[in-house]
Amino acid sequence: MAAVIAVLALAAASCSSGGDTSSGGAPVPAGNPVAAADRAQAALADCPNPTGAPVAEGPLRGLTLNCLADGRPVDLTVALAGKPALLNLWAYWCGPCAEELPLLQQFSDRAAGAVTVLTVHSDPGTSKGLSRLTGLGVHLPGVEDPDTRVRTAVGAPAVLPISVLLRADGTVAKLIIRPFKSVDDISATVAAELGVQA
Repeated sequence: MAAVIAVLALAAASCSSGGDTSSGGAPVPAGNPVAAADRAQAALADCPNPTGAPVAEGPLRGLTLNCLADGRPVDLTVALAGKPALLNLWAYWCGPCAEELPLLQQFSDRAAGAVTVLTVHSDPGTSKGLSRLTGLGVHLPGVEDPDTRVRTAVGAPAVLPISVLLRADGTVAKLIIRPFKSVDDISATVAAELGVQA
């Protein structure tokens, strides 16, 4: 029995320690089931990096999730601080999300950096999420949220899509519990709630 346990432990260690290098890039961190090839094919923008801007106390403070582009950990409030942000909670199986995501990409292009648009894949199926983004031609930065920690933190209902509008200090300005219908709809909502014209 002890020999069987030892063999199983050795096999598990060899599967998780090396990471996936099938795409020729950097290894995927141990314990991360997402293939580097899936991340490379999605060609997502990198997640925001901290600027040192001040951060206020808010529901997302201290919440760290992995970046969809490369798997690195991202402290949401610290990384987003310094400019208003729109966090879009979605999942690969959500039909309205698939209609909304290309609109968010267009809005982000129009906003030209005045507002950070960050997608939050709220499902454990990260590879399926990356495939969905690839199919939609959406390359926004995003994070993995398999345990729906963002939704829980902001007190949102268990529906998708949801957009969380954040002020530059990381506090929540508004929850939008509906899909956006157009780029102008997104622009008008952001202008009304965050005071940013885009």
